[in-house]
Amino acid sequence: MKKYLLFTVFVSGMTTLAAELAAGRLIGNVFGTSNLVWASIIGLILIYLTAGYFLGGKWADANPTPAAMYRILAWGAFTIGLVPYIAGPVLRAASTAFDALSVGIMAGSFIAVLILFSVPITLLGAISPFAIRLSVDDTSKAGQISGQIYAISTLGSFIGTFLPTLVTIPTIGTTKTFLVFGLFLLCVALAGLGKFASKNEMLKLIWMPVVLALVAILSAGQALKSNKGQVYETESAYNYIQVQEINGFTLLRLNDGQGVHSIYHPDTLQYNGPWEQFMVGPFFYANRKPQDVERMAIVGLAAGTAARQATAVYGDIPIDGFELDGKIVEVGQKYFGLNLPNLNIYIGDGRLNLERSPYQYDIIAVDAYRPPYIPPHMTTQEFFEIIASHLTDDGVLTINVGSVPGDRRLIDGLATTIATQFASIHIMDIPGSLNTMIFATKQPTTREDFAANFVALSSDVSIEPLLLNTMAATYTNLTEGYTTTTVFTDDLAPIEWIVNDMVVSFVLQGGLEFLQ
Repeated sequence: MKKYLLFTVFVSGMTTLAAELAAGRLIGNVFGTSNLVWASIIGLILIYLTAGYFLGGKWADANPTPAAMYRILAWGAFTIGLVPYIAGPVLRAASTAFDALSVGIMAGSFIAVLILFSVPITLLGAISPFAIRLSVDDTSKAGQISGQIYAISTLGSFIGTFLPTLVTIPTIGTTKTFLVFGLFLLCVALAGLGKFASKNEMLKLIWMPVVLALVAILSAGQALKSNKGQVYETESAYNYIQVQEINGFTLLRLNDGQGVHSIYHPDTLQYNGPWEQFMVGPFFYANRKPQDVERMAIVGLAAGTAARQATAVYGDIPIDGFELDGKIVEVGQKYFGLNLPNLNIYIGDGRLNLERSPYQYDIIAVDAYRPPYIPPHMTTQEFFEIIASHLTDDGVLTINVGSVPGDRRLIDGLATTIATQFASIHIMDIPGSLNTMIFATKQPTTREDFAANFVALSSDVSIEPLLLNTMAATYTNLTEGYTTTTVFTDDLAPIEWIVNDMVVSFVLQGGLEFLQ
């Protein structure tokens, strides 16, 4: 029995962590993957485990039998398997509310889904103290046995950290991840009942896997979201990926769906968003022409909107696209015309792959948002040193930054940091959005040179209209600069702190109305 108890706590620990990570994806599909969301998930899971440890100890003393423990385990496993199916309707309602920015429904749904985890996680938390009580038959070895059980449980948790992220969620999805782990743990519980209690005790709960299987069959084919115009959805190791068709435009949305990461239309390349802004940076230099741009890098390729626009303006120049999520690239190739012969795609972390690149670029575009955050390691002085070293002498960096009305702390911090490596900084706000573009040039440049280039290019009939339209929008929306603040470094870049405060203040001050 002791060997099977160790196996039980291993599987229980593995399932607990798998459920926690799958909960992050389940909730993140609607509410995003911000630190605030993760803090809520992790914090409440710890509270539920605390309750489980306390109750498990009391239950074990009151009824120290394998039958009692495995019944608790069976109910915990059963409810884990049910979670995504019960949460599904709530999350779909929340998804609709998120699109309509109905704050009350969003908050209520978020709380309701988190409460769903209270029963299964509390029950799973009860298993380790119960197993210790059943294993201790010599009090002189109580410490050794409890240490062994917690070590085995933690080892299971370690496995449960990686299996969902690297294997089950990308291959079978979040819902089936809950189902697979729940069914596996349920089989362990039922086998334990049959082995150490009685066959009759096991048969009393044999309906549990049957119900889970029926629920899974009846729910098969349901989309995680059912938003307007949805034509495709999938999950990767990093994101929930959604493709929508709205008014002839194909949109790429990730996770909570509040940001459009790529856009495609077969008959136009003008989208009035951040994508086209990445190609105008070189024209802050005096006497610049499109043929002066010979190579470009995009950190955060997504489905390739910026690459398609740059190719239309600059011709078939080599473009190196760095994208962390290979599944997004597959979606881009299927739905967004991401089949450019001049585009070289590198899957992996953008900073690492850019640092390894042997090339010098005239343009480096950074668009690596995981709303509402920029990855902190792509905001630091060391990162911008890498960028500067991979730019030609008259190269330009352009980075997409989030802002909210009246709060430019993130913009100011990034501009201050970039200015330690670049001679000139130019900033423009994209109208009707929360996007701000920062242009940084290695040599001193002025907005007057940008205006002069626009006038000169406007008289050239061979210039792609997309370039002229974008330059006009850029110049019109240039700001007066930035406030010098703290330089972000690899050691200290308080991006999450700044963004969390910005987001909370924005919502509390009624800022959601700005988005409607």
